Amino acid sequence: MTEKFKILAKYIKDMSSETPNIETFISTRDNITKYQLNIDITSQPLKNKMIEINVTLKFEDKDKKRIKSHYEIVYATAIKINDDIKDKKDLEKIILCDVPNTIYPELEKSFLNMVHNSGHPGIKLEKKIDFNKLYLEKFN
Repeated sequence: MTEKFKILAKYIKDMSSETPNIETFISTRDNITKYQLNIDITSQPLKNKMIEINVTLKFEDKDKKRIKSHYEIVYATAIKINDDIKDKKDLEKIILCDVPNTIYPELEKSFLNMVHNSGHPGIKLEKKIDFNKLYLEKFN
C-alpha cells in the first residue's frame, strides 16, 4: 500500500504461447536471441475512483520472413486512487509508472515461467524494465 493508491486485485488476465509445429519450435530456438520484448500499458476507469491497469508483455520476432512462435501475457491490476489525487499528471504517473513498477516482479516471473515451460528454459530478460525512465522519455 502506498499513499497514492491501493492495489485491490492483480491477476493474469490472458496468457498465450503459440508454437504451431516442431519446425516453428526449431526455428524459434535457433533465432530466439532476435526476439524483442514489447510493453504496452492500458487503463480503464472503474467506479468509485478505481482503475483497471493492464500491462502487456509480448516477446516476438519482427522478421516477417521467418516462421516464429508468439509469447504474450496481460497482467491486470485493479487499484483505488487516494482521494487526494486530483492532478492528471499524478494519475498518469501512477498508471504508467508506479503500478507497473510495483507488479513487475510477479509479471516477469509469470512471463518467464511461460516461456521456459514452452521449451526455452535458458531465456532471461537481460534488462529490468525501468518504468520511471520510460515515463520520463515519453513525457519529456
